[in-house]
Amino acid sequence: MFESLSDRLQGVLGELRGHGKLSEADVDKAMREIRLALLEADVNFKVVREFVAHVKQRALGVEVLESLTPGQHVVKIVDEELAALMGGGDSKLAFSGHSPTIILMAGLQGSGKTTACAKLARFLQKDGKKPVLVAADVYRPAAIDQLVTLAERLHAPVYAPGSHVDPVDIAKQGVVFAREHGDVAIIDTAGRLHVDDELMDELVRIRGAVKPHNILLVVDAMTGQDAVNAAEQFRQKVDIDGVILTKLDGDARGGAALSVRAVTGKPIKFCSTGEKLDEFDYFHPDRMASRILGMGDVLSLIEKAENAVDAQDAVEMEAKLRRAEFTFEDFLVQMKQVRKMGSLSSILGMLPGMPGMKQLKGVQVDDSQLDRIEAMIFSMTAEERRHPELIDGSRRQRIARGSGTQVKDVNLLLKQFREMQKMLKQFSSGKLGRFGLPGLKM
Repeated sequence: MFESLSDRLQGVLGELRGHGKLSEADVDKAMREIRLALLEADVNFKVVREFVAHVKQRALGVEVLESLTPGQHVVKIVDEELAALMGGGDSKLAFSGHSPTIILMAGLQGSGKTTACAKLARFLQKDGKKPVLVAADVYRPAAIDQLVTLAERLHAPVYAPGSHVDPVDIAKQGVVFAREHGDVAIIDTAGRLHVDDELMDELVRIRGAVKPHNILLVVDAMTGQDAVNAAEQFRQKVDIDGVILTKLDGDARGGAALSVRAVTGKPIKFCSTGEKLDEFDYFHPDRMASRILGMGDVLSLIEKAENAVDAQDAVEMEAKLRRAEFTFEDFLVQMKQVRKMGSLSSILGMLPGMPGMKQLKGVQVDDSQLDRIEAMIFSMTAEERRHPELIDGSRRQRIARGSGTQVKDVNLLLKQFREMQKMLKQFSSGKLGRFGLPGLKM
């Protein structure tokens, strides 16, 4: 999402890093570029004005101008101010001491609200909670069916009496149902194509009837300033507690993420980063700021790895690697675990200096390449996966036909696999050390 903004800001700050000493003119020039970059990213103009003023005031301080590394100081200031711009407020949910905790979900039609309900339920399940979904959107065609289908995928209880029942009654009875079948009630309310009195009145009535512990507004990050304006109107009418930002994996400019907290005063509590139900997490302003500035997000990457990789499997795999017994079967297991962490581009985007990967000339990161490799391995027999040396010319042709690839693709895969096995043997024998340097023992 922030790719264009990230490129612009990194370019501006990269120039500042090259200065041995900064003048006020240098800072002014950088601030003009930062202002333009933020405005082009569809950030609210009042937010941009205040942000640039804060950064400039700090950047012109004596500590920065007289520093031996003034450019690094300015980068640090921009990083801190970006985090402050997106942060503020508690991102955690409020849980009731008496079951169930009630979460009221609001938002405009098309914001991904119903899917966000299911993603939040999945998130809470991983935390040991027992969420119950309540289908109170009786106006959008198929909204109830969609929530029921998602609940079935989650194996979560769902209360859906139908579109003929008043939404306020559905919400009240849904809470009673949740008390009997779980400990959290997630109420999916109706959305509209725009903010209107009918929508707000219904939300106010539902809020008064169930007294929710959390009111979360689902905002489509792709809609930019429209999303921020809608969020402010929801805040005024129903007093939301926080925001769920959806479609952060899209190609929008990022203005909503950078503006919504500053405009509404409410924190972004969660973000949705993909279509899968697992691609949903707490929103970390400091980590997002670091990613925008090309400094990576190693903490999130570690958390993804911990969730994706089983500790016992990791120990067993390490032993296999040390014995140089890595096979195509093991390779499939590793690919599956990597894919649980998200797309390759999203993973690499969390590494310092590699945002979006487009700055790496000649490097193409495409998850479809993994699909091709997977197809070729699945086209092998179990014996061939364990003993690739058995794969002769006729077998290669069969594997290529079975995977929809060409023989040259199979040849390349086998060649790369042999090279990897050769390197593993060098590691295990001590010819290559921990850092791939000859003579360094493991």
